[in-house]
Amino acid sequence: MQGTLDLLILKSLQLEPQHGWAIARRIKQMSNDVLSVQQGSLYPALYRLEHQGWISATWGVSEQNRRARYYALTRAGRRQLEKERASWERLAGAITQVVRSEG
Repeated sequence: MQGTLDLLILKSLQLEPQHGWAIARRIKQMSNDVLSVQQGSLYPALYRLEHQGWISATWGVSEQNRRARYYALTRAGRRQLEKERASWERLAGAITQVVRSEG
């Protein structure tokens, strides 16, 4: 669904800044290994979210002692996360209602 990856990324950054690989790993972990985000989707989404002002990026050193860009939620990103979450919950509820209906 449109915007789902954005929601997942914003949610994964809610607690602390992370680099790209850690974001993908966190999404997989939070979904009990159901969702897997590929680099070809993740990095364009990160750049888009940064351009929109919802996340910021700084260079740092990863756990493997490699240079990596760390992404963090901005204040606008936290507001957007709440909007995206509310929208997702409405959509998921509506889909559940349709799927469970008898008619």
